[in-house]
Amino acid sequence: MAEVANDTANPDISLLHDINDFAKQAPRGVDRAVEFMGEYGLVALMLLLAGVCWWRVARRSPDAPAAVAGVLWSGLAAGIALLLNLPIRALVQRPRPFVEHDGIDVLVHGTTGYAFVSAHAALTAAMAVGLFMVSRKVGVLAIVLALAEGFSRVYLGVQYPTDVIGGFALGAATALLLAPLALALLTSLATTLTHTRAAPLIRTPHHPPRPTPFRHSAADKDLAA
Repeated sequence: MAEVANDTANPDISLLHDINDFAKQAPRGVDRAVEFMGEYGLVALMLLLAGVCWWRVARRSPDAPAAVAGVLWSGLAAGIALLLNLPIRALVQRPRPFVEHDGIDVLVHGTTGYAFVSAHAALTAAMAVGLFMVSRKVGVLAIVLALAEGFSRVYLGVQYPTDVIGGFALGAATALLLAPLALALLTSLATTLTHTRAAPLIRTPHHPPRPTPFRHSAADKDLAA
């Protein structure tokens, strides 16, 4: 049976209600937009941002193989974080907030599985940290997307704030702690690919400089006279 007692005494639960209350007061169109972005949209934007970082930033970097390796690692770190999340959920077995508490406006129906930790938060956090190591500007945008993802999961009523915080911690720790070994291997691979037909995927082809018009100097004019 759902519990409502002592909700206000627990900051995690009270914050859940505070954020989820926005869903109760917002127009239906806003709820549908947050539902779409929280489930799919923000993750898609994160992947798009990684693609832009690879094509527009990493390939043009002075140390392109290492930068491209960083972008690749952001995606691999996200995948590893999702895999690590599976045994954590099985161990903690924390029910979804709408299972234990009344008054939760659930916008994503059919959500199953345990709540801790948030897979969406872990994925976006891992990618954000990985991209930040490649480019601070891109990384800041990625962090904003990750924070928005975390907020949406609570707004939708499917996870507690601490589920999101746990997801952020898992994703960030995965991206940072495994980075030295992963980046060494991926950079070596990217460097090898620069000597193959796949080189344009690693480094932007350098175009020869345009010839500058020949200008006669004053001394040349004197000699010609």
